[in-house]
Amino acid sequence: MRLETPLILGPALLVALALGSCSRPSSAVGPSPVVPASDQLSGSQQPDIQAVLVGAGDIGMCDGDRTARTGQLLDRFPGATFFTAGDNNNLHGTMEEFIRCYEPYWGKYKERTRPAPGNHDYFTAGAGPYYEYFGANAGPPGRGYYSYRAGAWLVLSLNSERYDAAQEAWLKQELAANATTKCTLAYWHHPLFSALYQTQGMHSAWKILYEANAEIVVNGHHHAYERYAPQTPDGVADDERGIREFVVGTGGGSPHAGGTPGRNSEIYEPSDTTVGVLKLVLHPAGYEWQFVSAEGSSFGDGGSGVCH
Repeated sequence: MRLETPLILGPALLVALALGSCSRPSSAVGPSPVVPASDQLSGSQQPDIQAVLVGAGDIGMCDGDRTARTGQLLDRFPGATFFTAGDNNNLHGTMEEFIRCYEPYWGKYKERTRPAPGNHDYFTAGAGPYYEYFGANAGPPGRGYYSYRAGAWLVLSLNSERYDAAQEAWLKQELAANATTKCTLAYWHHPLFSALYQTQGMHSAWKILYEANAEIVVNGHHHAYERYAPQTPDGVADDERGIREFVVGTGGGSPHAGGTPGRNSEIYEPSDTTVGVLKLVLHPAGYEWQFVSAEGSSFGDGGSGVCH
């Protein structure tokens, strides 16, 4: 059971994003090859390519225009792979809601979307409509976790709503099988750290990823944007091995006000004008991030990091 408590490359490969320009429209950066992890070369064998992942969590709403506004952003990234950080259906998880509230906006890119489930997707028993709607792109039916490669990176989509011993064993096996991969990213719905929620049930996953030298974790659930400095699973700053967490619950759901940022929180934007997606450019030895605001929003954030 989850327990949520309120909280009152080398350098030659990276081009740092100027923070003052982060809110400008972003163009796609090359193709984003995505294949199952088992069918790809190890990180040390990868050619000098880059991949682009773009996404957010907490998306499908039938009222207001926030989902439509973030859906319009996807047109800017013709070479990207889209990810979702849960609550694709931010209502009751029914198929009718997927068709009415997600399909017209994000659904047009469903064939290159790699989703993760959230608690609202499970509001319908077993999240059946979620698995039916996304099909093979959601991984094995009913399981909700899988892996793939984006360029040189290993990417893991986890199921924080049903995190159990079987999923944990699979996570360890995937990381061990890809031990020579230099860069690893994982995403799921419930954040371990956020200004509003702390989901202790994912502490174990964080620990496993940290021990495997993963770089990035992306979550949703909190309808806001927040970025943390690299840290350990226990929230201790760690510039050498720490994981950088992004909370991007900005895909369409109504905003969550309040909250108190944690000690390693570098930026927190809970404003109701924060609507947009996170763009990650994945290089063989590092990454760049940019928060891309939807029309009518002005907030921006950007930067870069290197792989462990």
